This record gives sequence, structure tokens and C-alpha cells, in this order.
Amino acid sequence: MADTELHETDSEDQKDWQAETDADVKDTDTNETDANETDDDYGVSMDKVQAVLNATADKSEMTPQMQRMMSRQAENTRRVEETIKGTKSNPRWFVPLFCALMIIGLIWAVVYYLSPNGTWPIPGIGAWNLAIAFAIIMVGFIMTMWWR
Repeated sequence: MADTELHETDSEDQKDWQAETDADVKDTDTNETDANETDDDYGVSMDKVQAVLNATADKSEMTPQMQRMMSRQAENTRRVEETIKGTKSNPRWFVPLFCALMIIGLIWAVVYYLSPNGTWPIPGIGAWNLAIAFAIIMVGFIMTMWWR
């Protein structure tokens, strides 16, 4: 019973959506040339909206909704600027230094492995060359934790 009630529709109640969309397309083609025409849904021209977004509009001519939108925009801009001012950054040498340390440590380890009997980069300390290489690499990785 419920299925029959849900699926019963009157043919007069159904809309010809294909005809409506064709008519809408024709209407929009003729209205595209008018740049100053107001929006049908809201009654506000795009020029006024752009002026509000760019903060160049006269507040006395704006609707209350546009005034609220403009004040929210100003508040958001102020908050973003405060956040940017409060952000600390590292000196310019910080990133190149930790990258160089990691690369130097890697090269140190490769030189140790490729040298005959592990005599290079520092002869006489043997496998401690690997400890030095990994210590240099770890200093570089630890520096990445302080990177802003």
C-alpha cells in the first residue's frame, strides 16, 4: 500500500525538466552581455560585491548583510596579520646547515665503507668512523625538529 502511494504521481504534477533547462540556457545566453545586471537571486550587482570584498565600498550604501560581511572580512584579515607577526622563523643559515650535516655524515660513512680496510676518513680509529658519521647525521636530524 505504501509503495503504491509513493510511486503514484499525476502526470500534470510532473515538470518537463528538459524544456526548462533549454529555456534557461537561452535566457542566460541573452543576459551574458549585460555586465552591470543585478543577480536575480539576491538583487545585488557583482560590482558591489567586488567593492565589498576589496574594502572600497561606501558603507552607507551597503545592506546590513554586506556590512556584516565586510566587518568579518576585516576581522579575519586582522587575525591573519597578527598570526603572521607572531610567527618566529629560523635564520637563513639554519636549513643549509642541517642539510649539509646530514650529507657530510652520509659521505663520511660512504668513504669509510669504500676505503680499504676502513682506514679512511680518520686512519687508526677503525669502526669509530661509523659512529662519527652517524653522530653528524643525527645532529642534522635533530636540527630539523627546531625548523620553523
